[in-house]
Amino acid sequence: MDTKGASPAPPYANGYPHSHSETADPRRHKVAKYRAKFDPRVTAKYDIKALIGRGSFSRVVRVEHKASKQPYAIKMIETKYREGREVCESELSVLRRVRHTNIIQLIEVFETQERVYMVMELATGGELFDRIIAKGSFTERDATHVLQMVLEGVKYLHTLGITHRDLKPENLLYYHPGTDSKIMITDFGLASARKKGDDCLMKTTCGTPEYIAPEILVRKPYTNSVDMWALGVISYILLSGTMPFEDDNRTRLYRQILKGKYSYSGEVGIVFYSFRYHDIKRHIIF
Repeated sequence: MDTKGASPAPPYANGYPHSHSETADPRRHKVAKYRAKFDPRVTAKYDIKALIGRGSFSRVVRVEHKASKQPYAIKMIETKYREGREVCESELSVLRRVRHTNIIQLIEVFETQERVYMVMELATGGELFDRIIAKGSFTERDATHVLQMVLEGVKYLHTLGITHRDLKPENLLYYHPGTDSKIMITDFGLASARKKGDDCLMKTTCGTPEYIAPEILVRKPYTNSVDMWALGVISYILLSGTMPFEDDNRTRLYRQILKGKYSYSGEVGIVFYSFRYHDIKRHIIF
């Protein structure tokens, strides 16, 4: 089954993959290369410091505001391509509406005929994905702390009629490297943004395979509860360090998800998470 944006993604920086293999000199060369592509209005206001990520139709650079010396991230999206336009429109439709401590903040936007430059908060603490890899698994206390922050952000989004549709550890960033850092939700390229009064049912088949809810796989109209399914998968990963549904064969993976069968052998016994988001239709139980 084809899914929009379904291929598992490598580690992300502000929503786009890191480039880990570049040495110092090639990186400086790339910075100069991409600086030349930036609109003069952008470079008049921001110093381009480093290329920190790339996507199919985008580049992410770390910049410094010339007047305040404040660091930011700029996501440059090539909108001359249809896919780039769709991702850009989706992200902007969300980021222009939201202001929450657990959601990456849009600072300003520069638009040209072929590119859009989104100036955003710079999250320097890495992905939740990276910390799971480093720790193996989280304690129940630490997992609960992380999930409460994510749920605060998701509750806010759902209140506004926004469904993320691609929640996963790669799209949850730590604001700074410290252990007390907050978590920030990022990458709204697959998000659905509805206004109050709009039909709340969605039909687009999209997401990352291991996190897709069953109702999406069977192509039924679905609600924002698909985000809660993804959070259940994330909860499982945090506590066990493994995936509840995993198979290199996409068909077998989807069968596992549809059956809803998984085993849990972590140190935690029965765990019930209701958090403070009481109006969810799914509860996370292991």
